Amino acid sequence: MKLNGSQILMEVLLEQGVDTIFGYPGGAVLNIYDALYDYKDRIRHILTAHEQGASHAADGYARATGKTGVVLATSGPGATNLVTGIATAYMDSIPMVAITGNVGTALLGKDSFQEVYITGITMPITKHNYVVRDVNQLADTLRSAFRIAKSDRPGPVLVDIPKDVTAAFCDFTKSTPCEAKKPPVADEKDLQDIADLINNSKRPVLLYGGGVVASGASSCVTKLIEKSHIPSCHTIMGTGVLGYGDPLNLGLIGMHGNVSSSRMVEKADLLLAVGMRFSDRVATNAEKFARSPKIVHIDIDPAEINKNVQIDYSLIGDVKEVFEHLLPLIKEQQRESWASEIAALQAKVDYQPLCCDDALKPPQVIADIYEILGEDIIMATDVGQHQMWAAQYSKANDPRRFLTSGGLGTMGFGYGAAIGAACAFPGKKIVHVTGDGSFHMNLNEICTAVSEELPIITVIFNNQVLGMVHQWQKSFYHSRYSFTEPNRKTDFVLLAEAFGAKGVRCTTPEEFQSALKNAATNNGPTVIELMMCTDERVLPMIPAGLTIDDVIME
Repeated sequence: MKLNGSQILMEVLLEQGVDTIFGYPGGAVLNIYDALYDYKDRIRHILTAHEQGASHAADGYARATGKTGVVLATSGPGATNLVTGIATAYMDSIPMVAITGNVGTALLGKDSFQEVYITGITMPITKHNYVVRDVNQLADTLRSAFRIAKSDRPGPVLVDIPKDVTAAFCDFTKSTPCEAKKPPVADEKDLQDIADLINNSKRPVLLYGGGVVASGASSCVTKLIEKSHIPSCHTIMGTGVLGYGDPLNLGLIGMHGNVSSSRMVEKADLLLAVGMRFSDRVATNAEKFARSPKIVHIDIDPAEINKNVQIDYSLIGDVKEVFEHLLPLIKEQQRESWASEIAALQAKVDYQPLCCDDALKPPQVIADIYEILGEDIIMATDVGQHQMWAAQYSKANDPRRFLTSGGLGTMGFGYGAAIGAACAFPGKKIVHVTGDGSFHMNLNEICTAVSEELPIITVIFNNQVLGMVHQWQKSFYHSRYSFTEPNRKTDFVLLAEAFGAKGVRCTTPEEFQSALKNAATNNGPTVIELMMCTDERVLPMIPAGLTIDDVIME
């Protein structure tokens, strides 16, 4: 059948199982939006306030579902507004297809109105990108984009489509959804060697990250941990793989992780690093990290092996597939002595936050959220102190229920991600945890939640400073608070109401608990502002470039 480029785009989206896209119209994509008018009963389009919000929403949708997120933007500034969202997805290995319009092929390279070389701009932050100059190549290019986004280590792919290509006609033949490329299967001898190391280890620790989530390997990893009774810790991207409160869960590791997690890695005789990349927030001093144990690194991306930390053994492959083959080779063990040593250390060295009955304290706020709304919520965070508190005290029991920007650290990520999750799971409670600094970045997306009637509950930790940078200035810059005390007069309650949302301000734990219960019954978005003390600190903290021996506890 003959279709124009815009119709082909719609058909390929349906073919790939896409039912929701996020975007913002403009001149270069008018043909695409005209086609969307005819497909609106099959493809839901969420109009955001800004293209950056749309890119974060597509990202959040992908994180929450495991599917590929899709974002659509016009040429020029529409396309460049996606850049931060694309980079955020790239750094956290999130599958996303970004579709941009561009000026007609005859106008390319002539500094035409709203023309940018978006493929050049995004080359370093995409797995691959394309310019489609021939409508006959459009369908297969789009199919390749979806395949690449999901294959091997996931990530974003951009497809740039000039306006005349969206209008041109050609023959179109339907196809089946693209299968992600299968990574090579790990060698049986290598698997047995790793199994022998695990079976013979007296003090193993398993350290896992976002690669476990990306591969859908949470269940396999958990089974191995339980079968061999291996204590485990995680990066921020691995939050929720092992249930909160599990005795084998040592919790977060790294700059703001549990002291016991870092200490046990140093005491271990074997470190099994799975789907993680030894970033500087985990291995704060790469040369001195995990000096004692033998290190086994399992990852799908060979570029990560020996990139940051020198390891002893490696397995390249999909984490789920590796663990499915590894599990039968692992002996059941109890490791009671190792477990007792860990429990004693946890009681001795881990940071214990102080409770307070009449002031809002971050650990209690996070605890209240889970206690009142349930542990099945999806929590999306922005970046800063509130993000670390949310990760430290998270009770997520599923890795797709904690959405945060780990690699790029994007302030303003949270509301868009919450919108994506809310669109993916109507009826599920979505909580957006943010700070007053981060919230100012993309607060315009409240209007999207109002228009779409998304019951997102935003909790703002308002300490009236740019908290994390302020904390660093206090600790390392002699309290010289250079431009981290913005003295803004924003009334978040009135702001929320102006957008059509409900706004509440709380100064005590009781007020917050009441506001949270009321927000849970609201059909639209709620913004809860918490007046927090400026001096609250994220602890523990390992200063950048130092080790657990230099940890700050007060």
